[in-house]
Amino acid sequence: MTSARRLVAEGLGTAFLLAIVVGSGIMAERLAGGNIALALLANAIATGAGLVSLILMFGTISGAHFNPVVTLSEAWQKNMPAAEVIPYISVQVIGAFAGVAAAHMMFGEPLFFASGHIRTGASQWWSEFVATFGLIAVIIGCSRSRPSVTPFAVATYITAAYWFTSSTSFANPAVTLARSASNTFAGIRPVDAPGFILAQLAGAATATVIFCWLYPAPATTLSDH
Repeated sequence: MTSARRLVAEGLGTAFLLAIVVGSGIMAERLAGGNIALALLANAIATGAGLVSLILMFGTISGAHFNPVVTLSEAWQKNMPAAEVIPYISVQVIGAFAGVAAAHMMFGEPLFFASGHIRTGASQWWSEFVATFGLIAVIIGCSRSRPSVTPFAVATYITAAYWFTSSTSFANPAVTLARSASNTFAGIRPVDAPGFILAQLAGAATATVIFCWLYPAPATTLSDH
């Protein structure tokens, strides 16, 4: 698979993911009649359903990372060339903002507008650490034991994490940055984004170390992938 195809797949997949997250958040908030629990439930189900479809769609092309911490973890494990890390992360961030713009256009919102949704404090940073730790744990554990179930495991984990974390599980720096440009149900204040991203990076690094030890990979080379 050529590098261009992999990058286009990553960009498109991340754009669709953000369109799903933000668009379903707007729709849920408009239809829930002020019931935040119902809106979150709808947002979580739509995100999980969309995520499994996107991973199945793009997984065989780019690996369907859609997330800088997944890309960094995969490069750490030598599952992808280090030279592709920056291009992958770049198209993920660009795709994420494109997805937010697409969602806003579908619902008649301004293309980009800074979020006023406060998400900060130790409990939410810890939630992002836990959410991202769990995401990387699921990816490594399943991909090294039962790879065929990985798309479903990732999607159902994210659906659950919407509910068991106080931050509603962003677990993705590109998603965090893009959602700061959406003053909707899914938004986060730009000033709160750095705390989330630092916690996500820490969670991903910790999970990569622990789960690569729990699930030792067979000896491989980059040419095997």
